[in-house]
Amino acid sequence: MDEIATLLEPQIPGLRRYAWALLRDGEAADDLVQDTLERAISRWHQRRDGDLRAWLFAIQRNLFINALRRRKAHGTRVGEDALNDVQAPDMSPEGHAGLHDVLRGLDALPEEQRSILLLVGVEDLSYEQAAQVLDIPLGTVMSRLSRARARLREYMENGRSAVLRRVK
Repeated sequence: MDEIATLLEPQIPGLRRYAWALLRDGEAADDLVQDTLERAISRWHQRRDGDLRAWLFAIQRNLFINALRRRKAHGTRVGEDALNDVQAPDMSPEGHAGLHDVLRGLDALPEEQRSILLLVGVEDLSYEQAAQVLDIPLGTVMSRLSRARARLREYMENGRSAVLRRVK
């Protein structure tokens, strides 16, 4: 058990960041990280020799998606005051407003684009690791990431999410 704890402990800060980015609630993020670690420990024997970090992020994302599906019927949503949980000691009002815009832009993205942007852009996973976490082909990772960046850029420039057009 000490060997497992030694391997899992360095992964906790990244899991916490990703959970907070998904949920925007510190307590819910802590719960998601705890559920992720519990699931990893209980299923340790099922782990393949490979990338531990990608395996943990896959567990966490799957738990998040399952909870999202359950909450969908209840309509649970994190409020605007979740931004107050962000620890930024010397942030200017302009910086705080910019952070607020980025978070709103992330919220405007579809979940599959938001997840890939967070995994690659924030957690610094490689495209291959992100493909493993999301269980999608490498080309899909690259196209979703490209679309996510374009939509976020559009949101930041125009203050709204890009409207998708149907091309016949």
